[in-house]
Amino acid sequence: MTAYAEAVSGIRPKMRRAIIMVQDLVMVLVSVALSLTLSQSRLSFDAFSSGGLACWAVIVLAAHVLFRYSGLYSTVWRFASTPDFFNILKGCGSLTVALYLAAVAFRSFFQPVSGLNERQFIVFFLVSFTIISAPRLYYRFLRDGASWRILRRAASDASIKQALFIGRLSEADVIVRFTRTAQPAEYAIAGIMATESDAPLGTQIQGVPVVALRPRLVEVLEEYVKGTENLDLLIFGNGIEREIEDYAELVRVARHSGIAVVQFSGLSELGQGGKLVLDAVEMETIMRRSAVATDTTRIGAFVGGKRVLVTGGAGSIGRVLVKRALELGAEAVLVADNSEFGIFQLDQLIDEKDRDRLTSRIVDVTDRSHMMRLVGEFKPAIIFHAAALKHVPLLEENWEAAIETNVFGTLACAEVAAECGVPQFLLISSDKAVDPTSVLGVTKRAAEQIVSSLHETHAAPSLIHAGGLNGHQAGAHHAHHVGAHRPGTKFIAVRFGNVFGSNGSVATVFQAQIEAGGPVTITDRRMTRYFMTVAEAVDLVIMSAADAEQRQGSDDYAIYMLDMGKPVPILEVAETMIRMAGKSPYTDIAIRFTGIRPGEKLHETLHGENEEVVKLDTAKIFGLRSDVVEWGRIEAALPALVAAMNDRDKAAALAILAGLYRAEQSAVGAPEQAAPKTVGQIG
Repeated sequence: MTAYAEAVSGIRPKMRRAIIMVQDLVMVLVSVALSLTLSQSRLSFDAFSSGGLACWAVIVLAAHVLFRYSGLYSTVWRFASTPDFFNILKGCGSLTVALYLAAVAFRSFFQPVSGLNERQFIVFFLVSFTIISAPRLYYRFLRDGASWRILRRAASDASIKQALFIGRLSEADVIVRFTRTAQPAEYAIAGIMATESDAPLGTQIQGVPVVALRPRLVEVLEEYVKGTENLDLLIFGNGIEREIEDYAELVRVARHSGIAVVQFSGLSELGQGGKLVLDAVEMETIMRRSAVATDTTRIGAFVGGKRVLVTGGAGSIGRVLVKRALELGAEAVLVADNSEFGIFQLDQLIDEKDRDRLTSRIVDVTDRSHMMRLVGEFKPAIIFHAAALKHVPLLEENWEAAIETNVFGTLACAEVAAECGVPQFLLISSDKAVDPTSVLGVTKRAAEQIVSSLHETHAAPSLIHAGGLNGHQAGAHHAHHVGAHRPGTKFIAVRFGNVFGSNGSVATVFQAQIEAGGPVTITDRRMTRYFMTVAEAVDLVIMSAADAEQRQGSDDYAIYMLDMGKPVPILEVAETMIRMAGKSPYTDIAIRFTGIRPGEKLHETLHGENEEVVKLDTAKIFGLRSDVVEWGRIEAALPALVAAMNDRDKAAALAILAGLYRAEQSAVGAPEQAAPKTVGQIG
């Protein structure tokens, strides 16, 4: 049976349809012969005479036309369902009536024909419907016994959710076993859709059939949801979103049909038994990029046993960095964040077994003395500096806060890392830093230059004995001078684009708008952005740190760039998310275009024209060679930047920051010096 099913599945669609048509016509001729035999009719003419052969030809032609008209060949044969059998019923009924009327007309106007009456035509209808339906029914039975389980669910099993599993056969074996032994029973796996293209179609795993293989997963699922209302759940295997291109479409089909979608992430031990851990499928997972498997061994060896400090650890990227560091075996993790509620939320996400290795402190990263005390006591091996303000339009108005946090906060944390001898300091940067047109971009580019300048010296300036930078105290910043140098800290920055699903990202905004019934607002239909899931971004950030640890001399890089794939149109993101919610764009949920906001670009880039992108041995990570401003220029610019902030002179402050990344500007900090055109647009 399996061989038969696989053989038919392997035939090309057009060839398969032609074979089906011929098969149906043969079945019609067989039906005529059977109906005459079963009704014991004796025709008055020879069936193989010229007239008889002409009669057979007319029957074949009429059958083909009526079957096509009835829609018999417009559906997927191997998933024949109730509407398809209705089409067969309609086709056979139409053919029977047509042949009967033709027989009556021939008998009335040409010559009488004995042996034909209504009885023969009734038998013909029943026989033709039966033998034309039989091959479809038989093949569907071979292909997907799962549908029969779903369709025949008893009333007593109404509380048990019927599910299809999409994933590897090895996981399917585990899931089927646990769903059957669970008490009380919650799920019943009715069919397995295997992601291995060479899996044996039609075979069974513990009695559950393999009903589909790649690349026909979407097609099969569409037929299931159309053919039955008893399917409750779609379960994806662990990590399947990284293995199949049709992941988002599978989720869309399921959700549009009201079927819940979950993902298997493991088993939780409960006494002598176990329980499946099924996680909700989030939008960030649906909009995933094509990704490669993370080198868990390498990042585990890098983080394992180390003490890790994450600034901004309660933010979107920071909290995933924290969780990942704990999963990879960090000795201890310290979170430094100024959001009390954010830290509270983070604590709720951490497993009980990991909480003794996590410490959280409410602190502003611009508070240098507080950061010095924390770092001196904790003694981290690496600082992931994720603390930043990052909302583009909001920072256009709150530019002082952006400079305070993104520039002076980075500087304070960097100098604390150097003074305390932290082996590695990593800045989380942004594609907004490339040819910036916004306050966010300018401040992140300045932060990159601070880190790059410190990286190039292979030593960090120790500022404690020179008075240091105390942050924004009593309304004034205190300029400083570089004192002695202390070697040892490696400084790097990692640049990437949007993290899908992060706080304030388009995904979270769109999701809220969709849940409210719309409209979904987009600034410009042409706008594109790079997207990456937070899980992949975090792993690649850690991988960048691991790579940097091994590099020295000319092979060293101050800035790493993550491979973000191709930019995605924001309009496409909105339309996809609306469909994911089971709605239709423009019909159920309106989409409104509002115009580009201050500081926004239509398209982001990951590197500038003057930056060299170097391909590394590590997948999805590149090194960047970029112009680096000497530390002396940065030091000279800081007092002028402090003065501009005290004077609330936005244009001057932005011009000073622009001088930290534009080599053609030799005089830094002069208020009369015009900002570059791209920056001037935001002032």
